[in-house]
Amino acid sequence: MHSSDLAEGVGIGPAKPRAIKLDRSDVVLRTISYVTITLFALFCVLPFIMMLSASLSSEAEIRRSGFGILPKDFTLTAYEYIFNAPRQIVGSYIVTIVMTVCGTAIGLFVIAMTGYALHRRDFPFRNHISFFIYFTTLFSAGLAPTFLWVARDLGLRGSYLAVFLQLLMTPWLIILMKNFMRTVPYEIVESGKVDGAGDFRIFAQLCLPMMKPALATIGLFLALSYWNEWYLSSLYLGSTVEFKPLQYHLYNLINTANALRNSVAGSNVSITDLPSNTLKMASAIVATGPILLLYPFIQKYFVSGITIGAVKG
Repeated sequence: MHSSDLAEGVGIGPAKPRAIKLDRSDVVLRTISYVTITLFALFCVLPFIMMLSASLSSEAEIRRSGFGILPKDFTLTAYEYIFNAPRQIVGSYIVTIVMTVCGTAIGLFVIAMTGYALHRRDFPFRNHISFFIYFTTLFSAGLAPTFLWVARDLGLRGSYLAVFLQLLMTPWLIILMKNFMRTVPYEIVESGKVDGAGDFRIFAQLCLPMMKPALATIGLFLALSYWNEWYLSSLYLGSTVEFKPLQYHLYNLINTANALRNSVAGSNVSITDLPSNTLKMASAIVATGPILLLYPFIQKYFVSGITIGAVKG
């Protein structure tokens, strides 16, 4: 026996990895898989590249020759229009970031506790509460009763809380968290009770560390809902606040530019240089940039979390 093989047999030296020989069918299958994934990735990235290219092109060239992969008649007019009032855009960014961070953190904590409580077998009303939560996914009161309740009864019109509280938790995210909690062995809860731990300590020290995939998944959904929110802001904030959320601010900029184009359409003023399509593309770049930078860091948790939540439903 060779000395190196003897050393590996007695555990003295590290075992060398052996190369796996692939037959022709495995090579063909892997090649097809890599080519398919590469093409799919290109199809996903290509629209974003065209969007970035259009935001850096002139409005006249976009109207003349359409969108392309490379910028045509390079200009920063659309971005200059967006950042024409730096104080407003910075304030909108701050409002959106604060609402996203605080809403995601508080929403995760509340949704995790709700899913944990509905998972506890010793909670007597968990089935009834789960039914009411699921019922709201099928039927809702509608816009008018919700608006009257929030604006008139709660008196939150013109307050950021009108937007913040409505996005804090949703029935679907609670159901997703509850389904994920089924993957956590209930014996952990029982062992904590045997050791004399309270309910909150069992949740915080035993269950919460095992919920990282679900927390990352639901956290991403919460963050996206806060970051992309503009409709509730248009209903409850309007012109009553100085700094509006980012998406609503960009929405107002686009509407203002379109109204300006329509107002001068019948006059002798040239409208070819007024941004419209380029402004929409630049607004999308400004709004989605931070989310695109955040997503790669939590992608692995997101994929595992959404898979578990879907399978265990």
